[in-house]
Amino acid sequence: MSDQVSLYLDAAERANTRRSYASAIQHFEVEWGGLLPATIDSMVRYLAAYAESLSLNTLKHRLAALSRWHQDHGFQDPTKAPKIRQLLKGIRTLHPAREKRAKPLELEILNGVSDWLVAATATAVSRGDSASALRHTRDRALILLGFWRGFRSDELANLRIEFIEIKPGEGLTCFLPRSKGDRNLDGRSFSCPALSRLCPLEAVEDWLALSKLTTGPLFRKIDRWGHLSGVELTPSSIIPMLRKLLSQAGVADAEAFSSHSLRRGFAQWAGMSGWDIRELMNYVGWRDVKAAMRYLDGVSIDQKARFEQGLDRALPETPPVSAPQLPSLPEVAFTTIEVSLDLSAFNGSHRAVANALRDMTSTSLSRFQAQPLDQEGRRYQIAVPTPSTDILDDHLYTLLDELHRIADARECFLEAVCRDPATGRHWD
Repeated sequence: MSDQVSLYLDAAERANTRRSYASAIQHFEVEWGGLLPATIDSMVRYLAAYAESLSLNTLKHRLAALSRWHQDHGFQDPTKAPKIRQLLKGIRTLHPAREKRAKPLELEILNGVSDWLVAATATAVSRGDSASALRHTRDRALILLGFWRGFRSDELANLRIEFIEIKPGEGLTCFLPRSKGDRNLDGRSFSCPALSRLCPLEAVEDWLALSKLTTGPLFRKIDRWGHLSGVELTPSSIIPMLRKLLSQAGVADAEAFSSHSLRRGFAQWAGMSGWDIRELMNYVGWRDVKAAMRYLDGVSIDQKARFEQGLDRALPETPPVSAPQLPSLPEVAFTTIEVSLDLSAFNGSHRAVANALRDMTSTSLSRFQAQPLDQEGRRYQIAVPTPSTDILDDHLYTLLDELHRIADARECFLEAVCRDPATGRHWD
């Protein structure tokens, strides 16, 4: 293979993905002593060996790496066997783990941190401390842009000045050539309006004016003498930086926050301000309805008005200022799926069946806006976000696993089938 071909193939995959997959292969071969190509039996024994010591998400990541190795080398993929999926279901049942979530950074905290940074910057300027003034101005731009755009740490680190368009008084648009959810590497543009308070556009303008940066990474390391690095902040450095900032601003329990707190804080604020599920998914870039559904309740209204309306509710002492509407974002594709449920209790109890159906419809099915298709509550129509066939499969297999887990908890037998009426394809 030529060097040029290798260059393009390497560019098609994120560097951290390559490193993590290589680490997973090493774990299977060296630490566990497995042989590649692997068999279904060796995969089962490998998963069982680490079922208690590793999280289910870690095990799934190891399977993804092993699946990729077999595909790349032209071997049959043992990780897709039904026995593997059944084993993972058993591991989840016997070793349940509570999902760890970052504490959301609420709007009141954001306002307090922003005020502290403004005051700290003024103090630094008055005493001629250019390093601190630069750092505080950078941090305010990072935290405000990160919050209002719901950016992850890697997205903040990858922002480049030449890909940012600022329209004073209106808004800014930034383009990311690649990000975690962009599987096809098409790149994506993110827009954010100018706001009357806690304005990300104003904060970015202040940072660019003070730093005199015109090209390259937007957010960079600053040394103790105020020298700007030529390279971007690493995603892993943003978490300790944010915690230190929150602690300095007097925020209690600063260690409970992470860079993902900006994303969760915005989603929580948007949910309380009337955003609907599709709108939040489009704006933040979520492909999974589960990530957004818990925050949403209400009807869709003008997006710019909701920015200001949400600010008024949390910070009513400052009057709102009207501004242009945020540009509309592309719709997420949805697939209509029919779900059939055949439930029976272990002991014949009708109440157990009714309780199981209630749990299924109020949790797992409700995330997909389920509508009943019969009076018995055994057939439903759901809308599943479908940016790709793989994502559709992931959603439906996860849904089926959850339904079976609920049935088990209610001591019921379950036969569940998902079917695409347009194509006749089914999942069970």
